[in-house]
Amino acid sequence: MSDTTRRAGLYVALALGVMLAYAFVYQWALATFAGESISYIMALHLVVETFTTTGYGEQTQFWDHPALFLLNIVMMLTGVVLIFLTLPLFIVPLVEETLATDPPEAVDMADHVIVCTFTPRGSALVAELDAMDRSYVVVEKDRERARELYEDGYSVVHGDPETIETLENASVGDAVALVADDTDERNASIVLAAKECASDLHVVSLIEDADVADYHTYAGADKVVSPRRLLGERLAGKATTAVASSLGDAVEIGDDFEIAEMLVHRGSPLIGTTIADSGIAEMVGANVIGAWFRGEFVSPPDPGDTIDEHTILLVSGREAQLDRLKELTLSETRRRRRGRVVVAGYGEVGETAADALSTADVPVVGVDWQEKAGVDVVGDVTDRETLEEAGVDRARSIIVALADDTTTIFTTLVVKQLAPDVEVIARANEPESVAKLYRAGAEYVLALATVSGRMLASSLLDEEVITPDAQVEVVRTEAPNLVGRSLAEADVRARTNCTVIAVERDDELLTEVGPDFVVREGDSLIVAGTDGDMNRFNELAG
Repeated sequence: MSDTTRRAGLYVALALGVMLAYAFVYQWALATFAGESISYIMALHLVVETFTTTGYGEQTQFWDHPALFLLNIVMMLTGVVLIFLTLPLFIVPLVEETLATDPPEAVDMADHVIVCTFTPRGSALVAELDAMDRSYVVVEKDRERARELYEDGYSVVHGDPETIETLENASVGDAVALVADDTDERNASIVLAAKECASDLHVVSLIEDADVADYHTYAGADKVVSPRRLLGERLAGKATTAVASSLGDAVEIGDDFEIAEMLVHRGSPLIGTTIADSGIAEMVGANVIGAWFRGEFVSPPDPGDTIDEHTILLVSGREAQLDRLKELTLSETRRRRRGRVVVAGYGEVGETAADALSTADVPVVGVDWQEKAGVDVVGDVTDRETLEEAGVDRARSIIVALADDTTTIFTTLVVKQLAPDVEVIARANEPESVAKLYRAGAEYVLALATVSGRMLASSLLDEEVITPDAQVEVVRTEAPNLVGRSLAEADVRARTNCTVIAVERDDELLTEVGPDFVVREGDSLIVAGTDGDMNRFNELAG
């Protein structure tokens, strides 16, 4: 039963009940004040005439008492109110439902990804698939939700993803992959239905409870992903890189050539300089291919963009060059600072991060509001005394892995007041909280939905990405349309926003790639850029 039908039923019941009650009152009032006795059905007839404004002249000769006139006035006003209630409760929704476009119940597609159903993680995944120019279809059981998605421009099929019929309507036999993103129980059912339809289909199941992973594998899932554990590992990766002397988070492109991200710390000599005036290219030899400015990613950054203490540089270069640049991003205090990592919040995300840090031989102090294994300090992480007991002022970093974004933001503010030099690595549950956390002083912020969606997309499509939160692809590709032309002549950077960071030629990796570099036949270009920019590069390069 739709909401409109339910409201219509309630309205009819209300109106009928009110008229029946008024008929009884009118019958009694006429006998009491006018001494006239009429049947109940005649009284009901008059009430209906009053409510529908069709007239009741045959009864007026009995109304010689003020109470009867007052009763009729009240009945007329009640009738008008009920009539006006039909507009917002019944007529308007009925018109909207009639004019609304029904979502499709079947599609004819091929080489697409099926997403069951549409969650914040699914939204991030769909955005990535769109950027990678990969077709998809969302299977949504709720009709109203499916209609909203369809009207918003999403490719959607209305139906129950647990049923074989719905999956066949989503062209499951021609799909490249299916992602089950519902409750743990429903996801297991979706996996079984998908494998029944197409046994060789690549199926990924997302789980909330890591303990049920074996059941999903037994059901037939090719890959089982725990987004919270994934986020915990990523948070630990950020902290590990911060305390390690080497570039632990770097991505190796070739022998002795890497891409890495580097946070510019408070007190660094780079702060206050522009990208052009920083001397990174001249002094170090590294190439800045992207940057985060207060959580906003830009690739490539404008030469006039100013570096501040929250800027994260995405750079490419040889290991020695990146090591020198890392030294530049640190203050004198930061170069000497070593110590523990405080993990605030010991749920699945925090516990996973703490385990990963311990594996990397990084000392950890666990903080949570309740006592459990791994928790060293029990207390409220927004309380200054709790943070002091955990030794935040002596820590190198703090991972804030709380389930509530508002509390995470407040904790970040407290930490920055207590220990301004401590690096805050924060978990965000909602993408909208990311900017707030950066404004509060966090150095790194990872959103659960964004990380999950990015990792899923790169896994499904075998794309080479730097980090799941970077939204940058690194692609090896030939460029036949650029052969015989220099990068400046082809105007690659201006037309695509992509950066050619190296070229493989005759088994040799060329890293000194400037505007005058001429592309030759057989060259493989290593190009970095966002998903959308890579699409433009592919069109330009052929």
